[in-house]
Amino acid sequence: MSINNRYVTVIYSIAVIVLTTACSSKTKLKYISQGKIDHQISLDDQVLLDSIQHQTFLYFLNEYHPEMGIIKDRSTADSPASIAATGWSIPTYAVAVERKWMSREEATDRTLKTLQFFYNSRNNPDRAYKGFYYHFLDMKEGKREWQCELSSIDTGLLMMGVIFARNYYDQDTPKEIEIRDLANKLLQNLDWSSFDMDAKSNHPHTISMAWHPEKGTTNWGWHGYTEGLFLYILAAGTGIENPEQRYQGWLHTYEWKTPYEGLSHVVFPPLFGHQFSHVFIDFRGLSDPYLKAKGIDYFENSRRATLTQSAYCKENPKGWKGYDALTWGITATDGPGSAYNTDVYKFEGYAGRGSSGKDFTVGEDGTLAPYGVLSSLPFTPELSLATIKNINQKMGSKIWGKYGYFDAFNETADWVASDFIGLDQGVMILMIENFRTGMVWNYVMKDTIIQNGLEKLNFEYLEDSQSK
Repeated sequence: MSINNRYVTVIYSIAVIVLTTACSSKTKLKYISQGKIDHQISLDDQVLLDSIQHQTFLYFLNEYHPEMGIIKDRSTADSPASIAATGWSIPTYAVAVERKWMSREEATDRTLKTLQFFYNSRNNPDRAYKGFYYHFLDMKEGKREWQCELSSIDTGLLMMGVIFARNYYDQDTPKEIEIRDLANKLLQNLDWSSFDMDAKSNHPHTISMAWHPEKGTTNWGWHGYTEGLFLYILAAGTGIENPEQRYQGWLHTYEWKTPYEGLSHVVFPPLFGHQFSHVFIDFRGLSDPYLKAKGIDYFENSRRATLTQSAYCKENPKGWKGYDALTWGITATDGPGSAYNTDVYKFEGYAGRGSSGKDFTVGEDGTLAPYGVLSSLPFTPELSLATIKNINQKMGSKIWGKYGYFDAFNETADWVASDFIGLDQGVMILMIENFRTGMVWNYVMKDTIIQNGLEKLNFEYLEDSQSK
């Protein structure tokens, strides 16, 4: 290629980036990041959060493929990569830059390798199909592992990390320009047609959870209130057909309950469902037509879900050892498993545990996760800090290892997990950062995809988001 042609190519790439990436700083945004949570903490609490975030960050520093840029699902030697954990890693590197744990150059190199890998994999049938990627990829060749699904939600989490990247890496260096260019291409390459749920499906007009080359689209859609909230916003912003109809299919399956007085909310028992979407989108004051009719926003909904768990563990109707108002965190985790069963108690292995009050629990067996507590820090700062300090005092070094908190513990079974899970590590470090600085919200909320997605789904700000 001649020098002149290279010059034209660079100018064209910059023009495309300017037109397609985040909104201009001069443009008044309809939906905004409100920055850090307005809650003062002590110097000791700052030191505590520093230590938790830094130790957790070591997972992403070490459980990483140096050429492909993918992150392991868990810290075991034989674990494959998780595309969702890889999505978490992108803003995690930026947190490390801002907290002086990693240079911007190293974070840029890692992020660029990740985006190059996924872009170069877009036509590889062992890795991708129509812009979506397989849930698990082996750590040797980056190929589909365990005959797993092409995952809408896990690709969605990866792409939210990509959105963050194209806004954070805003310098005019060759590598940061390439990051923005690849991010644009990855986002433009999403083809949602394989996840269409028609009128005759189990969950009409929703987004399917998965597609398999062996059997096609899974007849199970993202329905009810789950971690899938962000997925509908991402899909609406990246050109899915009939986004409003699909979102109505999602809203149609919501369950509004009052587990305790004053804590009415759209329920989903595991805490992670009230946390994942909030990593990227600042929902303070934001409500769709469903929640607007209830008089609350999605941030308040998550606050009430968190308070419900504290109230449930204080009530402790099943008599699990260790539960109290400052010992909670029922969410998707590893667990003791059947080897710890007794005549009285039965235990699950990995499960999506949760409680939305005593009348609505799933997989609940006395297992609690520190990440469940810390990922609720933006919603309930005082309660979450008091809870994690109480858990630290009770459990001590038993729940702390090379990457911070082990995934979970169960006092009834006298069991502590021996492993760390990338998905859980990521949500924890990023929600702590949103609490402290609003960093992830600040870079993601201004993106055109998020702005367009929220607008297409008729999100509005409530005048009083804490009412009712």
